[in-house]
Amino acid sequence: MAKKILLLGNLGSPNSPSTKDVRKYLDEFLMDERVIDIPYFIRYLLVKGIIVPFRAPQSAKKYKTIWTKEGSPLITITNQLANLVHQKTNIPVYVCMRYANPTPKFALDAIQREHPDAEEVVFLPLYPHYAMSSYETAVKHVISNHERGGYAFSLSVIKPYYKDEKYIQALAESIRLYLKEKHDHILFSYHGIPVRHLKKTDPTKNHCAKCDNCCEIASDAHAVCYRHQVKVTTEMVAQYLGLPEGRFSFSFQSRLGSDKWLQPYTAAELKTFPKKGIKNLIVVSPAFVSDCLETLEEIHVEGREEFEEAGGENYVTVPCLNTDALWIDAIAHLINT
Repeated sequence: MAKKILLLGNLGSPNSPSTKDVRKYLDEFLMDERVIDIPYFIRYLLVKGIIVPFRAPQSAKKYKTIWTKEGSPLITITNQLANLVHQKTNIPVYVCMRYANPTPKFALDAIQREHPDAEEVVFLPLYPHYAMSSYETAVKHVISNHERGGYAFSLSVIKPYYKDEKYIQALAESIRLYLKEKHDHILFSYHGIPVRHLKKTDPTKNHCAKCDNCCEIASDAHAVCYRHQVKVTTEMVAQYLGLPEGRFSFSFQSRLGSDKWLQPYTAAELKTFPKKGIKNLIVVSPAFVSDCLETLEEIHVEGREEFEEAGGENYVTVPCLNTDALWIDAIAHLINT
């Protein structure tokens, strides 16, 4: 059998919560043409002249609230996950980030140096759903580094696993632990993307965002349609847990800019739920498999404040899968199918 190595890829994190390091991280992140997909010169002026100088100090303050003695939660959790997957599978596991450190080149070089007999590196993006600003950019970045490096081993990529039974089981069971909490509703909050990203990735160029129910109409576009995939994940988890119709929904968080993004917006939902009689809420963030700024601060802290200020009473957030045993089982399953 081929000597197989697993490479886990996550979003990334600043090297520290200092404004300088956060600024460097945001520069790399927001200059990615698959994140802000506008002409380079305009993107350069917008990111480096307006967005980053304004956001870096604010984001640094937020990072400081979640930083631990081990460092960035996302980096720490991903490294812990790699160790546990190695123990489960006996396959060497490495980690890389799309932005900041460790880079794909660093990880691929380490694999070549430490495993000269490696024949195949299997890349698992830690994004269950396809989006050009997450899954796609991570995959393209690793492939580019692999091609430029001239490595002896081949590279294969695991496809989005938003409806994989083992992943759905892991996600659903992580939620089940919190169903005993008093709740009127469960909100599945996914990372947002601009609507134009759906249209750009649509291989048919005539399906996504062309009608109100495009996610229900069979199409080749669904293989790369973020909205369709998060809808499927939500419905499969709801069915697995036996959630009643009308007692769960999904929304999108983390908007940037004034363009039209996928709706409904999480912030708006949190503010309107209490007016609809939903005062006891459970929130889960399936787009993230590792707790990070978007879950620990944006959802757990800011989301709670928005909900309670609007009249909400009980607000419960479900941790990401992180190092959950069923999630480790799901990864073992994914790399062997």
